[in-house]
Amino acid sequence: MIDLDFRLPLAPFTLNVAAKLEGDAVAVLGPSGSGKTSLLEVVAGLRRRVAGRVVVDGDVFVDSGSGKFLEPERRRVGYVPQDSLLFPHLDAAGNVRFGLKKGAGEKTFAEAVSILEIAPLLSRYPATLSGGERQRVALARALATEPRLLLLDEPLAAVDVELKERILPYLLRVRDEKKIPFFYVTHNAGEAALLAREALLLQDGRVRDAGPVHEVLRPAALSSADPETSFENVFAGVLELDPASGTTAYLRTSEGARYLVLRPDRAAEGGRAVFGVSPDDVLVSTKALEPSSVSARNVFAGEVMGLEPIGADTLARILAGGAEWRAKLTGAAVADLDLSAGKAVWLAVKTHAFRRLR
Repeated sequence: MIDLDFRLPLAPFTLNVAAKLEGDAVAVLGPSGSGKTSLLEVVAGLRRRVAGRVVVDGDVFVDSGSGKFLEPERRRVGYVPQDSLLFPHLDAAGNVRFGLKKGAGEKTFAEAVSILEIAPLLSRYPATLSGGERQRVALARALATEPRLLLLDEPLAAVDVELKERILPYLLRVRDEKKIPFFYVTHNAGEAALLAREALLLQDGRVRDAGPVHEVLRPAALSSADPETSFENVFAGVLELDPASGTTAYLRTSEGARYLVLRPDRAAEGGRAVFGVSPDDVLVSTKALEPSSVSARNVFAGEVMGLEPIGADTLARILAGGAEWRAKLTGAAVADLDLSAGKAVWLAVKTHAFRRLR
């Protein structure tokens, strides 16, 4: 349990945060300048002018009323800033070992290296590493401190889509295998939905919303608070090979939906997987579609659940194929299709639109 009730003077506002969180995996969202990084710095102990209380699992980090301020090195918090901040004069191994607690042995080092799969990078220096590789080393260094809590400040903001898809599974391993709770700052609603179980939405230094991640990630509220937020449809399930062809891969979700997600040359069977589809790649029709009549291999009948404005466009929430989808449409498209809640529609999604996240 994480109990936040503090105030921190900033320019041009005072960061005022009051929230009680389970703290297992918390996404922190909000527009640039809303106080997300400052929130992490307060929890890490990098801000001393804070007034109020910060309590993590019953341990008081800050209590200005009694004058208590637990020093950063005693909080057992691992902090990974957006730019990773590796020591340029140390190779990757040296950077990870720098994070080792006094007396920690090779086992702690080996675990951090194994989870982030950075063994081939250990002899290289930060200047020779890609953005994604530097972030993995920074995460390994944070893990080596054996933290009780990880603070991740937009760790994937500086990497491209391909690298992001490769790093996300490592974050899931940190959460699920090491059982280390974390705060994860992001502008990507899909990443938040994949990694977090709770979300905290900041706007102008105040908590706009807090609670279960899927409740906080309501498109209308989130886009009005943070126009930079990107949305994504995220689906988890088990990969299956089509018994007829033996090559085509499907994703079967717990809700019973079955999506064609992999081309034959990328097919793989068994194990859980997570895929994302951009709302821009979801086509909507008010006329019945048959798979044989369109090039998209995923075609579903559905019903419009709601329409939510996001800037000049509209995000349509559609129940189809056993799940709720989000499709991004222009105002003209919504008018031409005469869309409204309850209207029957058909969705079409191409196979290559499914990006594997895990």
